[in-house]
Amino acid sequence: MSIIDPPRTLTGTDLETKIRKKTAVVGVIGLGYVGLPLVEAFVNAGYRTMGFDIDQEKVDLLLAGKTYIDHIKPEWIKSCLAGNKFTPTADMQRMGEADVLLICVPTPLNESRDPDLQFIEATGLQIANSLRPGQMVVLESTTYPGTTRDVLLPILQSSGLVEGQDFYLAYSPEREDPGNQSFNASRIPKVIGGMDETSLHLARMLYSSAIVETVPVSTVEVAEACKILENTYRAVNIALVNELKVLFSRMGIDVWEVIDAAKTKPFGFQAFYPGPGLGGHCIPIDPFYLTWLARKHGMTTRFIELAGEINTFMPQYVVDRTMHVLNEACKPIKGSKVCLLGVAYKKDVDDPRESPAFRLMELFNDAGAKLTYNDPHIPRLPKSRHYRLPELHSQPLTSEFLAEQDVVVIVTDHTKFDYDFICEHARCVVDSRNATKNVRHGRDKIHKA
Repeated sequence: MSIIDPPRTLTGTDLETKIRKKTAVVGVIGLGYVGLPLVEAFVNAGYRTMGFDIDQEKVDLLLAGKTYIDHIKPEWIKSCLAGNKFTPTADMQRMGEADVLLICVPTPLNESRDPDLQFIEATGLQIANSLRPGQMVVLESTTYPGTTRDVLLPILQSSGLVEGQDFYLAYSPEREDPGNQSFNASRIPKVIGGMDETSLHLARMLYSSAIVETVPVSTVEVAEACKILENTYRAVNIALVNELKVLFSRMGIDVWEVIDAAKTKPFGFQAFYPGPGLGGHCIPIDPFYLTWLARKHGMTTRFIELAGEINTFMPQYVVDRTMHVLNEACKPIKGSKVCLLGVAYKKDVDDPRESPAFRLMELFNDAGAKLTYNDPHIPRLPKSRHYRLPELHSQPLTSEFLAEQDVVVIVTDHTKFDYDFICEHARCVVDSRNATKNVRHGRDKIHKA
């Protein structure tokens, strides 16, 4: 051994001791709908945490004891700040202060619907700049099998440190479900794949101390593929019921009644529900990671690609149904007042990522409609890199406002909406979520889409 080479005596012992005693500092990179709930889970488990985000506005809100996610309460943030349990920062040079770094950054698609790993790569470079012996890095961002080993690992090892000897690396896919009161971040089992046995052992120790259950798998690739399978499974089954919705509508059959009847079978059937299109950061995106990977291996994933086509078509179907309803009332879509109810991607959350409402807005705007919206969780439309969104604020649902609209389109079925009131005062309602199934008044105004 050269005298300039340090002896390789480091094992996972030091970090293991810190995890066992809960003196390890847990850093979470990306303080969005995945990262911030993960911070909450580790704080509640007794760890001191750091939160890293390049969005200074988010960091400033947190430092002021405020929140930008409905289910993370400002009182909790204030108590964490006061107790020195949580340190939000935009200073990426402080990553060396954390013993564990959990990466929760976005993994979008580019314009050609191929994986865009720029945020993982940039984060890896930032970590490499301050990576020190004894640290562990865990990637949580949803991605294709091979990302941790082929993309992230070489970036981290550019620091001159060796994985498995100097630092540790694992993959554990996020499974956050915004708005789900039964399963927060700490109550959802964590699948974990380690780059080596020590990394797997340390990652299991860490997550086991904060999460209800850990599920170890043999490789990081298995863990990566697990998340892709989960979301592809949902995307394909949602596409099936979306296609049946279009078919059954032409046959005069209510697809929701069909599903309710089918789910009485105690085995062999799981209910999935149609809608105006897919939303959220995972289901509309993750299956395309798999189709891209298949092409690299000389295969086509026809089943998945067909599901993507069907789900992508659904906003156009809702617009077509709305135009048909307006035509029946002798009104053209151009110049008609159209109000969208709900722009969050799912009910009772403030998360608008990849919401089908945005594509609907583009289509209605292109058709010449006069567009407004209401969402009790999203007071103004966010800026978007992918959609041409107007500058709009949520309008109050007064009886006068509803009566002025030529058609009200239900996009997201928030429980805060008073559907009886809406159907009573609106001229016409197009319901893409079956939200009006129990409405008592104004049922003659309701049209399913």
